[in-house]
Amino acid sequence: MTADTSPGAGSDAASTPRAGAFAPLRNRLFAVLWAATVLGNVGTFMRDVASAWLVLDLSGSPGAVALVQAAATLPIFLLAIPAGVLSDIMDRRRMLIAVQCALACVSAALMLLASTGSATVASIAALTFLGGVGAALMAPSWQAIVPELVPRSELKGAIALNSLGFNISRAIGPALGGAILAGFGAAATYAADVLTYAVVVASLLWWRREPATRDALSEEFTGALKAGLRFARASRDTHRVLLRAGLFFACASALWALLPVVAGPMLGGGPGFYGLLLASVGAGAVGGAVLLPKLRGRLSPDGILLAGSVVTAALMAVLSLAPPRWAAVPILLVQGAAWIAVLTTLNATMQGILPNWVRGRGLALYLTVFNGAMTAGSLAWGGLAEAAGVPATLCAGAAGLLAVALAVRGRPLPAGEADLAPSNHWPEPLLAAPVRGDRGPVLITVEYRIHEGDRPGFLAVLGRLSEERRRDGAYAWGVSEDASDPQRIVEWFFVESWFEHLRQHRRVSHADADVQAEVLAFHRSAQPPAVTHFLAVDRGDPAGPPP
Repeated sequence: MTADTSPGAGSDAASTPRAGAFAPLRNRLFAVLWAATVLGNVGTFMRDVASAWLVLDLSGSPGAVALVQAAATLPIFLLAIPAGVLSDIMDRRRMLIAVQCALACVSAALMLLASTGSATVASIAALTFLGGVGAALMAPSWQAIVPELVPRSELKGAIALNSLGFNISRAIGPALGGAILAGFGAAATYAADVLTYAVVVASLLWWRREPATRDALSEEFTGALKAGLRFARASRDTHRVLLRAGLFFACASALWALLPVVAGPMLGGGPGFYGLLLASVGAGAVGGAVLLPKLRGRLSPDGILLAGSVVTAALMAVLSLAPPRWAAVPILLVQGAAWIAVLTTLNATMQGILPNWVRGRGLALYLTVFNGAMTAGSLAWGGLAEAAGVPATLCAGAAGLLAVALAVRGRPLPAGEADLAPSNHWPEPLLAAPVRGDRGPVLITVEYRIHEGDRPGFLAVLGRLSEERRRDGAYAWGVSEDASDPQRIVEWFFVESWFEHLRQHRRVSHADADVQAEVLAFHRSAQPPAVTHFLAVDRGDPAGPPP
């Protein structure tokens, strides 16, 4: 909710008819938090304007200004994944409140330095870095709470509204910050930012979210990090979304990296014209958010991505021809609409394939890919522009977008419509005695009776089930047959510990249960498949084998 990359789809409720663009605002909770977030982002843009101007005034160095910008973005690369882990194992509302209060303290410190005239480039950069740390910690949690705020039919609209809110803030914040800076100074600008944090904290305190209960199976940081990476490694749907996102953003970053040069040297404009182009992008995003529900009614998610890629490529090619300055404004308007359509589609799909237990970690990976692709792409396109010129680089970026859009058509986005709510259909394991939670590894076997003619179909469905086992906790999986009885087939998988296996019980979704039902349909026996749990023997246990 606080960034242009904020996803917000993925409830597990049943689908309902498509909602309008602004339908999510009928939900009072979403509307209050959305409005507070827009105001908070306005304050952040105001702070950034004041910091950039103050650093320039202190040093007169563009390099120092760039240093402050880097200090704001670097924490996202360093902390996105750990922040996603924290989002999944901590109370998200309380975490957001704590981070907002910390960010208010950062702005208050900047206000104090500015008001006393003791600000330096080093102190501003250090505080900006701390602000970036707070933003990095906050982003996955903001994004992960969206499915709690709106029904499933309005989730994609909520995503578009979040991106729309960011663009509104981007249009208002710099202008308002510049006005306060010019009229009252940097200290007043920072003070205004502190007030916006107060509003956001008040809205979060007003939200009476039911806190998640913690018990012996609640994850700790290290285990949660490993579980999240294991999920991402095993989830083919996640691979497809991240691949499509990384390729698109890497190519599209050419336009954003070179836009200041396009506005200035290429088209002969000044800072005001550059600001006008950025405002055009924001206005286009507003229009795109309004039209997106109708577009979703006509095109599939893959169709929207293809259309967005083609439009973006065409606009980059037109800009490479150095059109008249007046023409650049409608070009960036259309680009803003295409950008929000692609961004919303990718974000919604990513949310739709993530169960709640790993949502924050999955979104953190998405943020890492997004920022990594944009940063690496910007550096690469900037280097190419130095060597070949801006027009040729824009054409190369456009060609790359078209090539990628056509190349990935054979790897469509996942539907993201599966019911990922926990099914809780696994029975509790039978135990001869209580098992210590950290004991492991654990070997689980499931014994099936499969007729010879059913084997190909059974193994095909079992292969789909293996992905679910690995996503939910298994680090190794296999299938074996009895040499003396080929109809006796055993599925086996390893889990790190007993507690991790019990967590696996909680993670199995209704969609996973449907796959398991398909597997059981091949089982030819009056008795259900025999499930056995084998624990690694503690060699220090007197009951175990001798060393």
